[in-house]
Amino acid sequence: MTAASSVPPLPVVDFPPTSSSTLSWGDTVDTSEGGTLLPHVVAWNLTRRCNLECSHCYISAGAWHGTEGELSTEECFRILDDLLAVNPSMLLILSGGEPLLRDDLESIAERAASAGATVVVGTNGTLLNEQRIESLKAAGVRGVAVSVDSLNPTYHDRFRHGTGALEATLAAVDRLVQHELDFIIQTSLTKGNRNELSDLVAWAAEKGAVSFNLYFLVPTGRGEGMQGLTPGENEEVLAELLSLEQEYRGRLMIRSKCQPQLMRHVLEAGVESGLLNYETRCPCGVHYCRITPEGKVTPCPYLPAVAGDLMRESFLDVWTSSPVFGALREGELGGKCGRCEYREVCGGCRARAYAQSGDPLASDESCVYDPPGDRPVVERRRPMAYGQSAKTALEWTPEARQRLERIPSFVRGVVTSRVEEFARKRGYPAVDLEVMAEVRRSMPVDFSKKLPFFLRSADGKASQSEAPDV
Repeated sequence: MTAASSVPPLPVVDFPPTSSSTLSWGDTVDTSEGGTLLPHVVAWNLTRRCNLECSHCYISAGAWHGTEGELSTEECFRILDDLLAVNPSMLLILSGGEPLLRDDLESIAERAASAGATVVVGTNGTLLNEQRIESLKAAGVRGVAVSVDSLNPTYHDRFRHGTGALEATLAAVDRLVQHELDFIIQTSLTKGNRNELSDLVAWAAEKGAVSFNLYFLVPTGRGEGMQGLTPGENEEVLAELLSLEQEYRGRLMIRSKCQPQLMRHVLEAGVESGLLNYETRCPCGVHYCRITPEGKVTPCPYLPAVAGDLMRESFLDVWTSSPVFGALREGELGGKCGRCEYREVCGGCRARAYAQSGDPLASDESCVYDPPGDRPVVERRRPMAYGQSAKTALEWTPEARQRLERIPSFVRGVVTSRVEEFARKRGYPAVDLEVMAEVRRSMPVDFSKKLPFFLRSADGKASQSEAPDV
């Protein structure tokens, strides 16, 4: 079987254009920092090739795929330039398959980083040798997301379909520590590893990870045949995850992925948490999207409905005119998600709704909560959330503004708002580098010593501009 014939076509969903009093799909939309539709995060699956065959892989990657259908280096450069013309300070996630199997990975990363993007690489970690880590750093890669599903090699290797995979990945994590390249630990939640959650978080914190991301199953790709946790089990895990987030606050960021219902737990608990910066509906198609190895654009890696084709259309046209994106941005949620009072700060996972029903605006049935439908909509506790833009109200010195502009756009609004709030409370008429340094000194102890990659400048120096929690 050839690689081309083994790749199932992605569905093209026929959404009608969305009527809106503020947006008209097909018209040019303001994508500047002050606009509402800036693409802050783009995940790019550069290849379907992989040295492993993970049970849950949304892209059904494997060693049998060839390079047929993959974009060439020059095609990647053209698309990259197109992306960065819309937002040069995006967070760009280069992934696969296994992106380290592309010989031009560093060239693509360097082109993006030199233009102002924050570039990270998502990998299974088994191929991260000393030379590759050094070349990624030299290319401007600011962080690496590494998959670790268990500290038990029997489970991890079976789940990843690769003998010795865990041993190789753990060795790679040690190399990342030695080379001082920031890393995130990604864990896919299953019935087989749910009892390991606290051990995995403790290990990630001890190793010095920037963040621990727990992925809840979306049944797509090879994961279509897997059974995730029940809604009740998901609820128990989310409660544990919030407890761990509170325990490790200031040392390790802890996030749920594809399970925004964590926000209900945060708000019901009434705790202070960096998670409050995520008080927004599912970002897919709103300020986040995915590019496939063939150049198709989808709302996220787990929602395979095609919004456009970058081999035939510009990214700006797809981003501003696609009915798929229009429906996700302006459409009304259905079922219990539509009547839920948390719909503005959670809204359920749109990819899971699509996988379960074929409708990305339907209910996310992984949630145990059954809203009565007669409660007022829960508003954000903070005026600013990740992905939103904030205009400066105070005067910023040129040096301070230059430092602020080095921060990825998806966190810049939160940073701006919190820094100015800090300055106003202390009676400072303007923001300069010393004010920004004072903000940093007020942070939790560990983050005050080392900020994560997305809050540091391209040369690796601390930006000194984040507020007390991230």
